Amino acid sequence: MASLYIKDNETAALVERLAKRSGMTKTALVRELAAAREAELDRTDPRQDVRDKLDALWREYPFPRSTGTKVDKAFFDKMWGEDDD
Repeated sequence: MASLYIKDNETAALVERLAKRSGMTKTALVRELAAAREAELDRTDPRQDVRDKLDALWREYPFPRSTGTKVDKAFFDKMWGEDDD
């Protein structure tokens, strides 16, 4: 059987008070709180991880600066030598 020993008396007392107020065992309370924290971390970590990856990608391969050239049908027609039509 696994056990969890909380060395800090203040924390142990807090868990005991909350368990009594909630009508739960200390084990059930700690399990519920730990599961809630894990779920919170699962919700926030992947999005931040993706954002960090995108930021690194954009730093390594930045978009080119705008040239101010209007890119429209006339631009592409001229580029392909079809501007006489």
